[in-house]
Amino acid sequence: MEAEYSKGRGAQINTHNKFSQFNYVTEHIEGLDEEWDINSETELIFADAKTIVNKVESPDVYSAYSMNPYQGCEHGCIYCYARNAHEYWGYSAGMDFEKKIIVKQNAPKLLEDCFQNKNWKPTPIMLSGNTDCYQPTERKLKITRGILEVLLKYKHPVGIITKNSLIIRDIDILTELAKLRLVHVMVSITSLDNDLRLMMEPRTTTAKQRLKIIHDLSLNNIPVGVMTAPIIPGINSSEIPAIIEQVALNGGRTAGMTIVRLNGAIADIFHDWLYKNFPDRADKVWSQIKECHGGQVNDSRYGTRMRGEGKIAESIKQMFKWAKKKYMGDKDKFEYDLSIFKRPSRDGQLDLFD
Repeated sequence: MEAEYSKGRGAQINTHNKFSQFNYVTEHIEGLDEEWDINSETELIFADAKTIVNKVESPDVYSAYSMNPYQGCEHGCIYCYARNAHEYWGYSAGMDFEKKIIVKQNAPKLLEDCFQNKNWKPTPIMLSGNTDCYQPTERKLKITRGILEVLLKYKHPVGIITKNSLIIRDIDILTELAKLRLVHVMVSITSLDNDLRLMMEPRTTTAKQRLKIIHDLSLNNIPVGVMTAPIIPGINSSEIPAIIEQVALNGGRTAGMTIVRLNGAIADIFHDWLYKNFPDRADKVWSQIKECHGGQVNDSRYGTRMRGEGKIAESIKQMFKWAKKKYMGDKDKFEYDLSIFKRPSRDGQLDLFD
């Protein structure tokens, strides 16, 4: 009996955790009194993390540090490279990644501890280089807002990437950070087609709302751009010019892109999703992804893994460069002000001996 497609979730399967000794399967689903509910409510798992600021070792990423207040993401983006990290917590990169969200409830305090360390030197930190810091549960928990308050208190630079309109809630803090050249925001947009968005990113806000984020941030002089990522050949690759044009019309200053790569368990998760949603072109899309990575769907080589190689990847990159130049021109690059970092005491008073 074929399982019913679960709307509202990206992954339709729970892949085996490579660190787990056991694997749960439903070989005889007709023998169960109730089928496993893959669309069940999200479970929040509160944790007291030991650290929140992580050193980024990859030369492909333009930030030396990142911090992620949440592990797992309810947005359910089918292509998300962060899915594999959920296995380190003992969960599956598939449905578990979307349903079991680990909350680092002490993140603001840990960030302040980091800044109080005399050896810390101000350098931009990427807020949510892994999972979205503005995913749905942030509306209630406000951990990301607490992090922003610490950043403003210490006058420390931060980069933010999100696809959730909840970021507008914190426009008051972001505006103050922007006045000091301490914040830059990238909004992720993979498609202007809402039907496609619902399939790829089932619990995210619409492209219209994401363009409004860019518009509102720009109106408040908060530097903002777009990440057209990931580009999936044969799925959303043709939309690059239209996305960048709309972003520019709404005040976006810059754009970035990556080509999809399916590392680890994501290959099985994406393959399952692709053939269920696009049976007419799945073979072609899968083949094109392979062509972008030397015959594999994943490429771990620094320098090529995120941009791809070969004729298809090159044509995508040329389209992106053309669209960016046409609609955004050669605008000045944003630079953070690293000179105003202050280390106040816990009660807010400046340390005169720092």
